[in-house]
Amino acid sequence: MPPAVWNNFDSATLFGATNATRMNLPNQLTLLRLAMTAAFVVALTSGFPYGRSIAATIFLLAGLTDFADGQIARRLNLVTDFGKLMDSLADKILVTSAFICLVELCLIPAWAVVTVVAREFLITGLRTLAAGKGRILPAERLGKHKTFWQMATIVFFLLTLAIEEWTWLGGGEPAELAAAVRCSLSPGLLAIVVVFTVYSGLGYLWKNRELISER
Repeated sequence: MPPAVWNNFDSATLFGATNATRMNLPNQLTLLRLAMTAAFVVALTSGFPYGRSIAATIFLLAGLTDFADGQIARRLNLVTDFGKLMDSLADKILVTSAFICLVELCLIPAWAVVTVVAREFLITGLRTLAAGKGRILPAERLGKHKTFWQMATIVFFLLTLAIEEWTWLGGGEPAELAAAVRCSLSPGLLAIVVVFTVYSGLGYLWKNRELISER
Protein backbone atom coordinates (compact mmCIF):
# COMPACT_ATOMS: atom_id res chain seq x y z
CA MET A 1 0.00 0.00 0.00
CA PRO A 2 1.46 3.45 -0.95
CA PRO A 3 2.59 5.53 2.06
CA ALA A 4 0.13 8.33 1.28
CA VAL A 5 -2.75 5.88 1.36
CA TRP A 6 -1.46 4.10 4.46
CA ASN A 7 -1.28 7.39 6.37
CA ASN A 8 -4.98 7.89 5.77
CA PHE A 9 -5.81 4.35 6.83
CA ASP A 10 -6.64 4.22 10.51
CA SER A 11 -8.42 1.89 12.89
CA ALA A 12 -11.79 3.52 12.24
CA THR A 13 -11.41 2.73 8.55
CA LEU A 14 -10.50 -0.84 9.45
CA PHE A 15 -13.76 -1.26 11.36
CA GLY A 16 -15.85 0.17 8.53
CA ALA A 17 -16.84 3.42 10.21
CA THR A 18 -16.01 5.54 7.17
CA ASN A 19 -18.18 3.54 4.81
CA ALA A 20 -21.75 4.79 4.99
CA THR A 21 -23.05 1.57 3.47
CA ARG A 22 -21.43 -0.66 6.10
CA MET A 23 -22.24 -1.19 9.74
CA ASN A 24 -19.28 -0.59 12.03
CA LEU A 25 -17.85 -3.28 14.29
CA PRO A 26 -19.50 -2.20 17.57
CA ASN A 27 -22.94 -2.30 15.95
CA GLN A 28 -22.13 -5.67 14.38
CA LEU A 29 -21.26 -6.98 17.85
CA THR A 30 -24.57 -5.66 19.17
CA LEU A 31 -26.50 -7.52 16.49
CA LEU A 32 -24.37 -10.59 17.14
CA ARG A 33 -25.49 -10.42 20.78
CA LEU A 34 -29.12 -10.55 19.64
CA ALA A 35 -28.38 -13.64 17.55
CA MET A 36 -26.51 -15.18 20.49
CA THR A 37 -29.54 -14.56 22.69
CA ALA A 38 -31.67 -16.71 20.37
CA ALA A 39 -29.03 -19.45 20.40
CA PHE A 40 -28.81 -19.18 24.19
CA VAL A 41 -32.56 -19.68 24.64
CA VAL A 42 -32.56 -22.72 22.33
CA ALA A 43 -29.59 -24.30 24.12
CA LEU A 44 -30.99 -23.70 27.61
CA THR A 45 -34.51 -24.99 26.94
CA SER A 46 -33.99 -27.67 24.31
CA GLY A 47 -32.93 -30.45 26.65
CA PHE A 48 -30.22 -31.87 24.41
CA PRO A 49 -27.00 -33.20 26.01
CA TYR A 50 -24.85 -30.49 27.59
CA GLY A 51 -27.29 -27.87 26.36
CA ARG A 52 -27.07 -25.98 29.62
CA SER A 53 -23.28 -25.93 29.49
CA ILE A 54 -23.51 -24.55 25.96
CA ALA A 55 -26.06 -21.97 27.12
CA ALA A 56 -23.75 -20.82 29.92
CA THR A 57 -20.88 -20.45 27.46
CA ILE A 58 -23.02 -18.47 25.01
CA PHE A 59 -24.25 -16.16 27.77
CA LEU A 60 -20.71 -15.41 28.95
CA LEU A 61 -19.57 -14.73 25.39
CA ALA A 62 -22.56 -12.46 24.83
CA GLY A 63 -21.55 -10.54 27.94
CA LEU A 64 -18.07 -10.11 26.48
CA THR A 65 -19.54 -8.64 23.29
CA ASP A 66 -21.42 -6.13 25.45
CA PHE A 67 -18.14 -5.02 27.01
CA ALA A 68 -16.26 -5.05 23.70
CA ASP A 69 -18.72 -3.05 21.62
CA GLY A 70 -18.81 -0.23 24.15
CA GLN A 71 -15.03 -0.07 24.50
CA ILE A 72 -14.45 -0.09 20.74
CA ALA A 73 -17.15 2.50 20.08
CA ARG A 74 -15.79 4.94 22.67
CA ARG A 75 -12.08 4.52 21.95
CA LEU A 76 -12.42 4.75 18.16
CA ASN A 77 -15.20 7.33 18.17
CA LEU A 78 -17.64 4.95 16.51
CA VAL A 79 -20.64 5.89 18.67
CA THR A 80 -23.85 6.02 16.61
CA ASP A 81 -27.52 6.66 17.34
CA PHE A 82 -28.21 3.07 16.28
CA GLY A 83 -25.64 1.81 18.77
CA LYS A 84 -27.00 3.92 21.62
CA LEU A 85 -30.46 2.44 21.08
CA MET A 86 -29.67 -1.14 20.17
CA ASP A 87 -26.89 -1.76 22.69
CA SER A 88 -29.20 -1.08 25.62
CA LEU A 89 -32.06 -2.96 23.96
CA ALA A 90 -29.88 -6.00 23.24
CA ASP A 91 -28.80 -6.09 26.90
CA LYS A 92 -32.39 -5.98 28.11
CA ILE A 93 -33.42 -8.74 25.69
CA LEU A 94 -30.53 -10.96 26.82
CA VAL A 95 -31.24 -10.51 30.54
CA THR A 96 -35.03 -10.85 30.34
CA SER A 97 -34.71 -13.90 28.06
CA ALA A 98 -32.45 -15.57 30.61
CA PHE A 99 -34.82 -14.86 33.51
CA ILE A 100 -37.85 -16.09 31.54
CA CYS A 101 -36.02 -19.32 30.69
CA LEU A 102 -35.19 -19.83 34.36
CA VAL A 103 -38.89 -19.47 35.16
CA GLU A 104 -39.68 -22.13 32.57
CA LEU A 105 -37.13 -24.40 34.24
CA CYS A 106 -38.95 -23.79 37.56
CA LEU A 107 -35.85 -22.31 39.15
CA ILE A 108 -37.15 -18.84 39.99
CA PRO A 109 -40.66 -17.51 40.69
CA ALA A 110 -42.54 -15.73 37.90
CA TRP A 111 -43.32 -12.71 40.08
CA ALA A 112 -39.62 -11.90 40.36
CA VAL A 113 -39.24 -11.84 36.58
CA VAL A 114 -42.39 -9.76 36.19
CA THR A 115 -40.80 -7.23 38.56
CA VAL A 116 -37.63 -7.11 36.46
CA VAL A 117 -39.47 -6.79 33.14
CA ALA A 118 -41.93 -4.19 34.46
CA ARG A 119 -39.08 -2.04 35.74
CA GLU A 120 -37.33 -2.14 32.36
CA PHE A 121 -40.53 -1.16 30.53
CA LEU A 122 -41.15 1.75 32.90
CA ILE A 123 -37.63 3.14 32.64
CA THR A 124 -37.54 2.68 28.87
CA GLY A 125 -40.85 4.52 28.61
CA LEU A 126 -39.52 7.35 30.79
CA ARG A 127 -36.40 7.68 28.64
CA THR A 128 -38.53 7.72 25.49
CA LEU A 129 -40.65 10.47 27.01
CA ALA A 130 -37.53 12.45 27.89
CA ALA A 131 -36.08 11.99 24.40
CA GLY A 132 -39.28 13.38 22.91
CA LYS A 133 -38.63 16.53 24.95
CA GLY A 134 -35.01 16.79 23.89
CA ARG A 135 -33.54 15.36 27.08
CA ILE A 136 -31.22 12.42 27.60
CA LEU A 137 -31.49 10.53 30.88
CA PRO A 138 -28.14 8.96 31.83
CA ALA A 139 -27.79 5.69 33.67
CA GLU A 140 -27.69 5.97 37.46
CA ARG A 141 -25.28 4.24 39.82
CA LEU A 142 -28.09 2.21 41.38
CA GLY A 143 -29.07 1.04 37.92
CA LYS A 144 -25.53 -0.22 37.36
CA HIS A 145 -25.65 -2.10 40.67
CA LYS A 146 -28.98 -3.58 39.57
CA THR A 147 -27.47 -4.76 36.28
CA PHE A 148 -24.48 -6.28 38.06
CA TRP A 149 -26.63 -8.31 40.45
CA GLN A 150 -28.95 -9.43 37.66
CA MET A 151 -26.04 -10.66 35.55
CA ALA A 152 -24.31 -12.27 38.54
CA THR A 153 -27.49 -14.11 39.49
CA ILE A 154 -28.04 -15.39 35.96
CA VAL A 155 -24.43 -16.57 35.69
CA PHE A 156 -24.76 -18.30 39.07
CA PHE A 157 -27.81 -20.26 37.92
CA LEU A 158 -26.26 -21.13 34.57
CA LEU A 159 -22.99 -22.35 36.05
CA THR A 160 -24.70 -24.55 38.61
CA LEU A 161 -26.95 -25.98 35.89
CA ALA A 162 -23.90 -26.65 33.73
CA ILE A 163 -22.03 -28.40 36.54
CA GLU A 164 -25.05 -30.63 37.13
CA GLU A 165 -24.56 -31.99 33.61
CA TRP A 166 -21.01 -33.07 34.39
CA THR A 167 -22.07 -36.28 36.10
CA TRP A 168 -18.82 -37.93 35.03
CA LEU A 169 -16.80 -35.48 37.12
CA GLY A 170 -15.75 -36.68 40.57
CA GLY A 171 -18.28 -39.50 40.67
CA GLY A 172 -21.18 -37.06 40.44
CA GLU A 173 -20.38 -35.25 43.68
CA PRO A 174 -19.79 -31.82 42.04
CA ALA A 175 -23.21 -32.09 40.37
CA GLU A 176 -24.89 -32.79 43.69
CA LEU A 177 -22.96 -29.98 45.35
CA ALA A 178 -23.96 -27.52 42.60
CA ALA A 179 -27.63 -28.32 43.11
CA ALA A 180 -27.30 -27.93 46.87
CA VAL A 181 -25.47 -24.61 46.57
CA ARG A 182 -28.13 -23.31 44.16
CA CYS A 183 -30.92 -24.22 46.55
CA SER A 184 -29.12 -22.51 49.42
CA LEU A 185 -28.04 -19.28 47.73
CA SER A 186 -30.72 -18.62 45.13
CA PRO A 187 -33.30 -17.10 47.54
CA GLY A 188 -30.79 -14.55 48.79
CA LEU A 189 -29.57 -13.64 45.31
CA LEU A 190 -33.12 -13.21 44.04
CA ALA A 191 -33.96 -11.03 47.03
CA ILE A 192 -31.00 -8.77 46.24
CA VAL A 193 -32.03 -8.58 42.57
CA VAL A 194 -35.62 -7.67 43.40
CA VAL A 195 -34.60 -5.05 45.98
CA PHE A 196 -32.16 -3.34 43.60
CA THR A 197 -34.65 -3.60 40.73
CA VAL A 198 -37.48 -1.97 42.67
CA TYR A 199 -35.36 0.56 44.55
CA SER A 200 -33.41 1.74 41.50
CA GLY A 201 -36.59 1.97 39.45
CA LEU A 202 -38.48 4.00 42.03
CA GLY A 203 -35.46 6.22 42.58
CA TYR A 204 -35.13 6.87 38.86
CA LEU A 205 -38.82 7.71 38.55
CA TRP A 206 -38.69 10.03 41.56
CA LYS A 207 -35.59 11.84 40.32
CA ASN A 208 -37.27 12.49 36.97
CA ARG A 209 -40.80 12.94 38.27
CA GLU A 210 -41.16 16.31 36.55
CA LEU A 211 -41.34 14.47 33.23
CA ILE A 212 -44.42 12.62 34.44
CA SER A 213 -46.07 15.62 36.09
CA GLU A 214 -45.61 17.92 33.08
CA ARG A 215 -48.75 18.64 31.08
